[in-house]
Amino acid sequence: MKVPNSVTDGRERRLLEYVLDHARAELIDTVAGLSEQECRRRLVPSLTTPIGLIKHAAFAERKWFQHILAGLPESECDGDMVGEASFVVRDDETLTDVIAEFARAGDRARTIAAGIDLDETRDDPVLGPVSLRWVLLLMIQEFARHAGHGDILSEQLHDTRPTAPDMRGCR
Repeated sequence: MKVPNSVTDGRERRLLEYVLDHARAELIDTVAGLSEQECRRRLVPSLTTPIGLIKHAAFAERKWFQHILAGLPESECDGDMVGEASFVVRDDETLTDVIAEFARAGDRARTIAAGIDLDETRDDPVLGPVSLRWVLLLMIQEFARHAGHGDILSEQLHDTRPTAPDMRGCR
């Protein structure tokens, strides 16, 4: 995902959208250099894996933008709407597939958000009225936190790779 290096001024909406796109890109970057097997490896007791974080983020995009803000029934959203199981990646899904799913969900979220004012609200069945501003801030918080989780998991996975013996000085 291509995001401008820095947006430091401008209207609130422009800043929120930039920071959200940056958080989306950071989350995708956490799997850079990981193999299909590595990105599925569980290093913690929960269902959290590097690929699972991206899968879950796609679910969050669908839930908040398609279901809550656009008012689509869950059955009409662009993918699974399964809550806790949103971290689960099917065996037939590749890392490329999951990243593409997240990108599509983000594209759709941008389209939906473009037609809504920041202060406009929609009803969430649990929280009550939520504004677009609140949803954007929630997604920034979620994706930034998950990118941090992904960075740690990726670092742990890189540290478990076998290293080549030091052959300097050998002839």
